[in-house]
Amino acid sequence: MDGTDEQPTLREKAYESFTRHLLARDVRPGQFVSQRRLVELTGLTLGAIRELIPRLEAEGLIKTVPQRGLQIAHIDLNLIREAFQLRVFLEKEAVALFTRSASDETVAGLLKQHRDIADAIRNGDGSHELEVHAQAVDWGMHDAFIDALGNTIISNAYRVNSIKMRLISQDRFRIDGHVGPVMGEHLKVLEAIERRSAEDAVNSLVAHINHARDRALRI
Repeated sequence: MDGTDEQPTLREKAYESFTRHLLARDVRPGQFVSQRRLVELTGLTLGAIRELIPRLEAEGLIKTVPQRGLQIAHIDLNLIREAFQLRVFLEKEAVALFTRSASDETVAGLLKQHRDIADAIRNGDGSHELEVHAQAVDWGMHDAFIDALGNTIISNAYRVNSIKMRLISQDRFRIDGHVGPVMGEHLKVLEAIERRSAEDAVNSLVAHINHARDRALRI
């Protein structure tokens, strides 16, 4: 065996390991890292890391700085504007299609998740566990809209942008302390979907994303 069948799996493992450590903040935006450090971090081979770097550079997650080495993408105003702009472009079409195609059961499930969280907040639950759950529900709703498109090219572009959005969220505006307003904005989107009003769903979604963008830019 020449091992060629294993290479795509190894490359994917390297990518998944890197992004997992990035989102866990084991490496931080703007930080310089060496290839050896990435080997230590991921537990993978130097060869796998060297194959990984061009992909990370192409996706804007890392860049090579002459005489300095590899730099993790740093959070600046330009990244925030571009990431949110792409998100709006992709999710507007996605939520319009989702409004027309999602089953009543799927919509009801999303509404229940959000209403349960809203009820918990009204009952005085301000726990960290609720915030963690709310963040997962938040991203899950947006992912569901994109998944409904059934378009691999869009899904891949959204996945990369989603990593950047999570980095921005960690750096600029975690959901902590904002669970109630975020759930309220989501419910406006979902209630429009329940009515099968694509126009209202799109408008509510754009308002929600722009509000998050403005919050990130103000900090």
